[in-house]
Amino acid sequence: MNFDFNILLKALVELLSALPITLSVGLLAMLIGLGFGIFIGIVRYFKLPGIDLILRGYVSFFRGTPLMIQLFLFFFGLPQLFPSLGNIGAFEASVLIMSINSAAYIAETTRAAILSVDKLQQDAGLSVGLTLWQTMLYVQLPQALRVAIPSFGNTFIGIIQGTALTFMLGLNDLMGLGKMKAAVNYKFFEIYLAVGLIYWAITLIIGQANKYLENHYSKGRMA
Repeated sequence: MNFDFNILLKALVELLSALPITLSVGLLAMLIGLGFGIFIGIVRYFKLPGIDLILRGYVSFFRGTPLMIQLFLFFFGLPQLFPSLGNIGAFEASVLIMSINSAAYIAETTRAAILSVDKLQQDAGLSVGLTLWQTMLYVQLPQALRVAIPSFGNTFIGIIQGTALTFMLGLNDLMGLGKMKAAVNYKFFEIYLAVGLIYWAITLIIGQANKYLENHYSKGRMA
């Protein structure tokens, strides 16, 4: 076995230079996806005629097709139909597609969380003079978001892991830098192990943060 521990340690240090790119894509995609996903989840809860059918199709497509296909369709395919899209860089395209993808998952999580809130909460809001949308924003949604925290955390982990595909668009992220280094020294096992360890560390941190938030808001519900 020709495993070189020094190569692994060196790779771990050198790969950290690409960490800001990976985290930037992941954080932006999560924040944008969270905003759009929650909004779509609320709209889908109300089942508005026509709009719900369109949103259902959107959610079904982005949850039912591989992220890699979505990245390729947008970055390589759409510019052939709309040349102006060819000016979008790999970073922007990665954030945009991963945001749209994550929003589809967050929308379903939000809708399910709202449905889990007792219908009497809505009746109570309406009885004190709130409109349907005000009741949603001030009564139902806050309770639903607490329920959805674990799923949101899992979605964020999925986004971070999904960034490993963005190197195929030319993005010099963790996976992209790792691929280049492995191509130079042919130490594929050590390099890709280093990449995997960094991703693992990120997901462990997110998991712990998510667990803290879940416990914190669970205490709030119990109180």
